[in-house]
Amino acid sequence: MQQKDLIYDWNTASGTFDFSGLHVQLDDETLRDGLQSPSVLDPSIDAKFEILHLMNELGIDTADIGLPGAGPRAAGDVLELAREIASARLRIAANCAARTVRADIEPIARITQQTGVPIEACTFIGSSPIRQYAEDWTIERMLRATEDAVSFAVSEGLRVMYVTEDTTRARPETLKQLYGTSIRCGARRICLADTVGHATPEGARQLVRFVIDEIVRPSGEDVGVDWHGHRDRGFGIANVFAAIEAGATRVHGTGLGIGERVGNAELDLMLVNLKLLGMHAGDLSRLPEYCRKVSEATGVAIPANYPVFGRDAFRTGTGVHAAAIIKAKAKGDSWLVDRVYSGVPADWFGRRQEIEISHVSGMSNVKFWLAGHGWDATDEELCRKVFDLAKTTDHVLTREEIEHVCREHAIDDATAGRGAID
Repeated sequence: MQQKDLIYDWNTASGTFDFSGLHVQLDDETLRDGLQSPSVLDPSIDAKFEILHLMNELGIDTADIGLPGAGPRAAGDVLELAREIASARLRIAANCAARTVRADIEPIARITQQTGVPIEACTFIGSSPIRQYAEDWTIERMLRATEDAVSFAVSEGLRVMYVTEDTTRARPETLKQLYGTSIRCGARRICLADTVGHATPEGARQLVRFVIDEIVRPSGEDVGVDWHGHRDRGFGIANVFAAIEAGATRVHGTGLGIGERVGNAELDLMLVNLKLLGMHAGDLSRLPEYCRKVSEATGVAIPANYPVFGRDAFRTGTGVHAAAIIKAKAKGDSWLVDRVYSGVPADWFGRRQEIEISHVSGMSNVKFWLAGHGWDATDEELCRKVFDLAKTTDHVLTREEIEHVCREHAIDDATAGRGAID
C-alpha cells in the first residue's frame, strides 16, 4: 500500500478550505501577554534571551518583547531584548504593546533610536460597549485618543499596529470608526482581539471577513489584519484557524498558551498544525526545547496530557492500541508506526511511540516492554507474573515495579537459567 492510500483525509476533502500553500505570519506574545498570567514567574533576562533565540530558530516572524510603558524594569528588559536582536543579528522582528497614550509610545521610540532595531508599536484601546460603559468612555474620546496616539507614533518613525481590545464584542459601527481613524492616521496593521475568549470559530470568521470587506478594502491601503485570541471558552486554536480561513495575515499566540486568566492560543500547537497543513516549511525539531524552556522559565508545568509535548502524548498502556503499534513495528515501517494510532508524527519532534503496562493492557504490552528493556519476553511464566500484577493495580506500572517482579522471578527460577539478558 502507498502511504497516501492508508489515510483518507477529511480535512482536505472536496469542498473544504485548502490551507496548503497559504502563508500567515506568527507573532509570539510569550514575553508580554504570556507573562501577564497571574501564575507565572517573570523570567530572568538570560532566560528571555534563550526563548527569543528559540523563537528565531523556529521561524516565528515577530515577537512582542514587552510593554515598556509599564515601568523601569519592563523598559529595561525591552531595551536588552532589542539589543540582543541587534547584536545576534536575529531575523525575528520586534513589537511592543502600548496603550493609546503618548507616555506608552515614547519609550518604544526611544528604545528604537537607542538600538537601531525597528519596533512596531501595538497601540491598544477597548472597543466593546461593556468596556465603554465601565470606563465612562465616549466614542469621541476614543477617537481622539486613537488619532493622537497613532499620529504621534508615526511621527516618531514607528510602524503601528492598532489593536481594539474586546473586538469580538464590539459593535460594527464602532469598529469602522476606530479602525478607519487609525488607518487614516498611518496604522498599517490592525489587530482583532478576542480579549476575553468570547468568540466561537464562526464568530471569528464573521468578524475577520467584516473587517476586511467593510474597513480594510474600502480604505485603499495595504493593511495587515492580525488575530489575537484567548482560551476562556477553549476555542483558542480553533479560532486561529478560522481567522486564517477568513483572511487574517498574522496570528498571535504564546508558548504553552500562557497569558491572562487561562491564557492565549498555544503558539507551539499552532506551529504543529501549520506544519501538518502544509503552511510551515521550517524545521520544528527545537519546538520541544522551546516548550521546555518556557515551562522552566515561567514555572508553568507541561501537563502530562498536553498535545504533542506532554509526557503522555505518544504513550499508551491500552492493549488494543499497543497491539496495533506492535504489528506496525513488525512490518518494519517507521512511517506506519508513527501514524497507526497517532494523528501527529512523534519523530517530527524527537519523540517515539511508547508502550506501557497497565490494568487495561494485553499480553502483547508485557512482551513488548520486556523485550525492549532487556528481559526475556519468551518466558511465559515471567510474562504472566507481570501481567497479573498489572491487573491488580490502578496505574501504569513503573519500571521499578516491573523489574522488581523480574528480579524476584529470576531468583525463584535461577536453576532454569532465566533472567535478565546480558
